[in-house]
Amino acid sequence: MGLQPLEFSDCYLDSPWFRERVRAHEAELDKTNKFIKELLKDGKNLIAATKNLSAAQRKFAHSLRDFKFEFIGDAETDDERYIDASLHEFSNFLKNLEEQREILALSVTETLIKPLERFRKEQLGAVKEEKKKFDKETEKNYSLLEKHLNLSAKKKELQLQEADNQVEQNRKHFYELSLEYVCKLQEIQERKKFECVEPVLSFFQGLFTFYHQGYELAKDFSHYKMALQINIQNTRNRFEGTRSEVEELMNKIRRNPQEHKRVNHFTMEGYLYVQEKRPAPFGSSWVKHYCTYRKETKKFTMIPFEHRSGGKVGDEELFILTYCTKRNIDTIDRRFCFDIEASDRPGIPVTMQAFSEEDRKLWMEALDGKEALFINSNRANAKQEGSAQLDKVGFTIIKKCISAVETRGINDQGLYRVVGVSSKVQRLLNLLMDPKTCNEVDLENSVDWEVKTITSAMKQYLRSLPEPLMTYELHGEFIVPAKSGSPESRVNAVHFLVHKLPEKNKEMLDILVKHLANVSKHAKKNLMTVANLGVVFGPTLMRPQEETVAAIMDLKFQNIVVEILIENHEKIFRTLPDATFPEPISMSLSPPNAPPRQSRRQGQRNKRPLAVYNLCLELDDADSHSSPKEDTPTGSMDSLSSQSPTPVFSSSPPGLLDRNHLIMDSGDLADWTTNLPGQSRSSMVSWMNTPSANTAATNTSSSFCFLNPTTVSDRAVESAVNRKARAVYPCEAEHSSELSFQIGAIFEDVQFSREPGWLEGTLNGKRGLIPQNYVQFL
Repeated sequence: MGLQPLEFSDCYLDSPWFRERVRAHEAELDKTNKFIKELLKDGKNLIAATKNLSAAQRKFAHSLRDFKFEFIGDAETDDERYIDASLHEFSNFLKNLEEQREILALSVTETLIKPLERFRKEQLGAVKEEKKKFDKETEKNYSLLEKHLNLSAKKKELQLQEADNQVEQNRKHFYELSLEYVCKLQEIQERKKFECVEPVLSFFQGLFTFYHQGYELAKDFSHYKMALQINIQNTRNRFEGTRSEVEELMNKIRRNPQEHKRVNHFTMEGYLYVQEKRPAPFGSSWVKHYCTYRKETKKFTMIPFEHRSGGKVGDEELFILTYCTKRNIDTIDRRFCFDIEASDRPGIPVTMQAFSEEDRKLWMEALDGKEALFINSNRANAKQEGSAQLDKVGFTIIKKCISAVETRGINDQGLYRVVGVSSKVQRLLNLLMDPKTCNEVDLENSVDWEVKTITSAMKQYLRSLPEPLMTYELHGEFIVPAKSGSPESRVNAVHFLVHKLPEKNKEMLDILVKHLANVSKHAKKNLMTVANLGVVFGPTLMRPQEETVAAIMDLKFQNIVVEILIENHEKIFRTLPDATFPEPISMSLSPPNAPPRQSRRQGQRNKRPLAVYNLCLELDDADSHSSPKEDTPTGSMDSLSSQSPTPVFSSSPPGLLDRNHLIMDSGDLADWTTNLPGQSRSSMVSWMNTPSANTAATNTSSSFCFLNPTTVSDRAVESAVNRKARAVYPCEAEHSSELSFQIGAIFEDVQFSREPGWLEGTLNGKRGLIPQNYVQFL
């Protein structure tokens, strides 16, 4: 049962039961006061913890932003570039999230702490003051009454009347104060319900708004996240292929180091101990040097080096070699020694010690030393060439294997990745490569040969060719466009180079790539996407003439070339390329794959005035009803392309956009231009130096810049008027002002929009906005 009501009529009786009810009300208010006090303490702790969390998150974001991955080799794939940039994107995401958290902390102070403190001070504090007066007046009233009742009846009538009047007045004052106190008690009991709960509701509204902002940020980030997952998967796939190649090369070198010696401009190089003679009492010392020798110029260099100190310990010494002589053990108390003499120091030989007898023989051979044992210099070419050839039998093998795969196993999971038993593969390959038995082998109807055996035999045949299908000569040229340039320039370069291949190589490559394109169309079942096929066939169709770790690091670029061939088979093999080799084009801001688009309202969501913060959810809900949003696809997950989207950045600066001008705070403008990529930043800077921009800036106050987007890149706008464009990625509209389209859609009357990063065009009679990096001009 709740508190009993305090009747005003009971104030005049002031009965024990009335006083008991008053004490119950007072105890309830004391409990409320303690609750609010504890709640304020917890709220302030929450704000402090929120600020500490925000500081830790920001520090974490700074750590992400400041770190940069280094790569091996001279270039990165698109996937690796975007993975490198991902830490900066994560940092920006956390920064945006913490901005919302700071608003939440401020909101807690304004909507929870201050209202509760005000209620506790103004309302509960007032009741305490009223209680003090009531208790004081109660004591006064009953003390005066007792004193009055103790008056002697023998007092004069006038004195008794004055005393009666005084008691009556005091009683009336007591009753008035009692009535006011009772009224105040009941008022506070009713008021506390909404005065306490309303700030808590506002706090939760701010909390919901914060989580909603986090949801919106996550939604905008989801496109980038999906694309980054594809980048990571592509990079992991290439890593697996590269790792196996590196391990294979390592094992080959371990078995026979000299057979895999790198080809360079030095005839011989390696470590030698050089005898340094000292005055008689001290004898001599032997110092390790790294030595190189070029037979053509007879230049011999020595660099003192001590591994235990971790670096060079002296300057390089160079001289012209005159002769070299082997030292026998009867002339020196050390093994593996030989003498060399320099032209500038005739008659003063330098004694050197090799690591082994074999090492000394190699140095003596290279230096044309006496008693040298010559070793075949063509060790690197001693590998036996396989018997596979690009002849009639070879074409028959490939066509039979392809026909069998497409008939029996086009939907098999892991097609070309799952390998067959090596003994069966070799037996099948021997039958196919024998002209007498080749035509007798039935792969399409025979159950003797599994699909994985057929695919492994086909790959083994291609690897057994004396030269890879895409030739040693063009290997480097194929790799170059895969390392840089726009998607279009890469396709054009590969197109040009394919037509430089020998006719038989090109014909075989055409047959194979057409088949691989067909395999990728069944990726939903066989899981062999274009990227996966690139990993499998990159090292099969392309390989460098010399096996080195640096060459293996280029495997990922070989995979990209194969992916380009598969994705653009019809264009590359069915049309003739341009007469001149296409120059590489620097990477543009538009991403190769369907790029993630940030909402054009995101800039408005980032910062909200505190005065309307508690209405954020309602505003967002109303906005979402007027312009429904759907997820925009970033590309088909069925084809994990190596070309991946660029990191997401806001394409429009913070500010207000009206019909003709972009209005923004000058500080925001500086931040925006700083965060733009180099190309966009330089364009903005060059625009800001134009007379029109200077005029616009002159006509405004110091705190705002009025920028007219229509003046930016006028030539580009004029050149785009009435142009046509073709969609290279699919897109679903997120707003009613945008167009939805599929790959290959043709837009007419395409113009640059006033909104950065967007075009305006007409599709099927409807005009709307198009993401600029989703199309290419025709």
